[in-house]
Amino acid sequence: MKIKPVLYSVAIVALTFTYFSNQLVMSADKSPAKMPQVPEGHEQISLGAGCFWCIEAIYNRLDGVKSAVSGYTGGAVKNPTYQDICTGASGHAEVVHIVYDPNVISTETILAWFWKAHDPTTLNRQGNDVGTQYRSAIYYYTVAQRKVAEASRSAAQKDFKSPIVTEITKTGKFYPGEVYHQDYYRQNKSKNSYCRFIIAPKMEKLGLEDKEKVAE
Repeated sequence: MKIKPVLYSVAIVALTFTYFSNQLVMSADKSPAKMPQVPEGHEQISLGAGCFWCIEAIYNRLDGVKSAVSGYTGGAVKNPTYQDICTGASGHAEVVHIVYDPNVISTETILAWFWKAHDPTTLNRQGNDVGTQYRSAIYYYTVAQRKVAEASRSAAQKDFKSPIVTEITKTGKFYPGEVYHQDYYRQNKSKNSYCRFIIAPKMEKLGLEDKEKVAE
């Protein structure tokens, strides 16, 4: 008989999280973010590894990364919205477009974090996020990056019992996601249940929670 009040409390907390999360989305800026700039001497690469909120948070904390922008690529629909992506019908993947200084952080290191940041053996899925939009993918910009990516994937296989299913594809058009998706974890980690219970533990595990950089 004493269990019921606990269950009611859990339900109320869950509903409260859902309510405030929905309010945040309803009031959010849904206009597309600006296309990231690539300064001279910098390189760019787009990585798909499940929900982009988490991957963006990781790369925004690495020295040598100029910018990490959440967005969409790999599909056929022009100017896709988050709603388009969520259906899976647009063909796009949720990705983080990374601009980095190769003199500070190498492509090899960028990809080493990629393998640590997600499970590349689950096809079109990361945890409870299911669909082709969550596929594991490396979208390269140069032939040199493709070669590094292929070598990195082969080397990473020893760390996984199941075959890696990550696709390595020449990048197409990258579409920055909506403004409210950008820097999402930093701005919402105390407000959003996904940030608190999914992203925060991963950041702690990777040793990045206390390495937040000041925006340049």
